[in-house]
Amino acid sequence: MGVKRNVILGILTLATFIGCGLLAQAQEDQVDYDGFVALADEVSAYRVTRLVDLETFNQMKAEGGTLVLDTRSQAAYLMGHIDGAIHLNFSDFTDAKLAETIPSKTTRILIYCNNNFVDDVAPVPVKRMELALNVPTFINLYGYGYQNIYELDGSYQMADPNIHWVSGAASL
Repeated sequence: MGVKRNVILGILTLATFIGCGLLAQAQEDQVDYDGFVALADEVSAYRVTRLVDLETFNQMKAEGGTLVLDTRSQAAYLMGHIDGAIHLNFSDFTDAKLAETIPSKTTRILIYCNNNFVDDVAPVPVKRMELALNVPTFINLYGYGYQNIYELDGSYQMADPNIHWVSGAASL
């Protein structure tokens, strides 16, 4: 009985190690840092042409078929956001969630983040410039095939009447 039990335990242990190894390999294959860097490089020159000042942002926002996307946390969004913005947390970006949120890949999308505001208070504490949420949001939207993206350029006060800042939830 002891030998049989040891053989079974040995086989189970070996199977577990093999399974863990396969799982680790599968996880490695799902992360492509070099691909992200290449995508960011591809997007770099394009993004510069898609930065818009506040007046242009508001003109575009008023036109039909335009979506203002807030990708900050839901808590920050609920504390306040640009009027009319819809929320999809950046960490929830998947093909399915984006398709559910954005009508089509040709929809004009306007984005903004904490670093578009000088207030440096909740819900828009300033982040390190090189880590501002606009950058990965733009890269990811582009990578998912949404290339009609425009990004608010500059920094403003939430109280600026041209920002149209509202507190509380709109559509989630």
